[in-house]
Amino acid sequence: MKCPHCLVEFHEDQTFWSVSLATDSEGSWILTRRTCPACKRFVFFLENGKPQPGQPFAQGQQGLKMSVLAKEMMVWPKSVSRAPVPVEVPPEIVEDYKEACLVLGDSPKASAALSRRCLQNLLRGAGGAKPGELSVEIQQVLDSGKLPTQIADNIDAIRHIGNFAAHPNKSRSTGEVLPVELGEAEWNLDVLESLFDFYFVQPARAKAKRDALNKKLADAGKPPLK
Repeated sequence: MKCPHCLVEFHEDQTFWSVSLATDSEGSWILTRRTCPACKRFVFFLENGKPQPGQPFAQGQQGLKMSVLAKEMMVWPKSVSRAPVPVEVPPEIVEDYKEACLVLGDSPKASAALSRRCLQNLLRGAGGAKPGELSVEIQQVLDSGKLPTQIADNIDAIRHIGNFAAHPNKSRSTGEVLPVELGEAEWNLDVLESLFDFYFVQPARAKAKRDALNKKLADAGKPPLK
């Protein structure tokens, strides 16, 4: 997982700790804690679901894990720190992305809906995808062969992590608030960040370097780069 405080990646089971709370009509509840090895700060989640089979469940019991996770809510910190959005990203893309980041802690469902809509607009505007279902648009961009392998694999994983087969409206109605899989909302944001860099930041940096070199060539009385 990525630490919501300092954005450093670490294995979520590395410092896992939990304590059972109680069981109600919705199932069992536990509080889980991870400690970021980098910044040493806590990350707390409230989880609801079914404990592992054969595992006794009593209030105050530590070290429990869910075998079936129905709900997971990050309760601390209340919002996830994200890297600043590069200035090269168009405002219409930035708006949905920022909102997706802001609501991630309170509603992963809403965050995922916003990030799917953001992704669809990005694939159409920068990736050249023809309007349609998100899953099809992802495939169009993959088939273009323009994305680096790592980014292509990550964007393809959005369909699998989001379980589009079980929730087809994630592809048809990208802005609809629907159930999310574990880690889906955060994954969507990570993929968007990598696409921002590929589609907007890298081309802008390359253009700036070409412009600087062309100025030097012009000052030297030589023709510009083609």
